[in-house]
Amino acid sequence: MENRKIPKYMQLKRELLTWLQSGRLQPGQQFPSENEIAEQFGLSRQTVRQTFGELEKDGWLERIQGKGTFARNPQRRESEQVKTIGIITTYISDYIFPHIVRGAEAELRSRGYRLLLSSTDNTKEKEMESLQLMTSQPLSGLIIEPTRSAEGNPNLRFFLDLQAKGIPYLMINEKYRELECPCLKVDDESGGYKAASYLLERGHDSIAGFFKRDDLQGVGRLKGFLAAHRDYGVPVGSSRVITYTTEQKNDLPFQEALKLLGSPQGERPTAFVCYNDELAVMLMEAAAQCGLRVPEDLSLIGFDDSSLAVASGTKLTTLTHPKTEMGETAARQLVGMIEDGAEYEDVLYEPELIERDSVITRK
Repeated sequence: MENRKIPKYMQLKRELLTWLQSGRLQPGQQFPSENEIAEQFGLSRQTVRQTFGELEKDGWLERIQGKGTFARNPQRRESEQVKTIGIITTYISDYIFPHIVRGAEAELRSRGYRLLLSSTDNTKEKEMESLQLMTSQPLSGLIIEPTRSAEGNPNLRFFLDLQAKGIPYLMINEKYRELECPCLKVDDESGGYKAASYLLERGHDSIAGFFKRDDLQGVGRLKGFLAAHRDYGVPVGSSRVITYTTEQKNDLPFQEALKLLGSPQGERPTAFVCYNDELAVMLMEAAAQCGLRVPEDLSLIGFDDSSLAVASGTKLTTLTHPKTEMGETAARQLVGMIEDGAEYEDVLYEPELIERDSVITRK
């Protein structure tokens, strides 16, 4: 549930804006003094001064030294009226990311914001370039997916610059642990636990897990995978856990799967838990290359419930990811932070297992 705490200066700003927009205070008319406003609303002069600063920045009032504060009717050029929010994600055009972006874009357009997109291609260098691009122009706020979140944050200074400039931001899918900002993410550890438990309950006691180790999503999914084995009293052999980095994702998991599936029957795994659906579909191909059938010879579970999960001949059992809802909620929260000074707690989505055709119960 979203936790909205509206600061006093923002509450006062809303009230004074109604005076200005309703015509109670006409352009050129003198404002009551800070002392008068403070006494009328029972606020400190510092709070009133902060509100006046906000209204002056937005063009609603003008302070003239020696004369006082006067109402204005902000006449901005159309290009200045367009408010911009940036979205930085690891990827934009493939997998689940278009759904996240479309969800955010629809919400932002309905609120009168335009969207500026940037992709880091999951490299820290391009994350730095994206942050530089975003902060080099007028920006109302930022939605950011951290890049390789398990490898730390060498671009901390850019996030500190955002804070210094008063540009609100939040993170999706994960966040850098040293930053105090809202985050919307899936409970990855719970998802990894559910996937492994589902297989263990169906008689699979030789399960291999494939997890990306340079982002915290993969770390969480691996942690849940191991916890399920521990709780079910089933040991996990070292050869049954395959971790890989972004650079290795198109090759290493496939080759390791071929090695595991090339073992004699009775020694090879009967099931795979995969970091995401994209990898699960790739490992289906590895099984086919070894002459094995899914699910008769090998059961698989993916993660994210992407379009790939139902694109192949064997429909993939997988864990859900909110995708569009996450984008919409992130945009809605960021607008609340920008316009109302609202504060939000982290949002943790519980993944649900979607049963399809890629898992069989072992007798």
